[in-house]
Amino acid sequence: MLTTIAIILIGLWLLGLITSYTIGGFIHILLVLAIILFLVRVIQGRNPISG
Repeated sequence: MLTTIAIILIGLWLLGLITSYTIGGFIHILLVLAIILFLVRVIQGRNPISG
């Protein structure tokens, strides 16, 4: 589930970069959180893709 959220957030962030529309720094904070969650799962040895 966290991986799904991370993928959605990354997609929204990229969409914001392409369209030059973001809701302030909030989406960037969410992106950083998504990357951190992904890295924690990789470091713990879990499969980060299968949720």
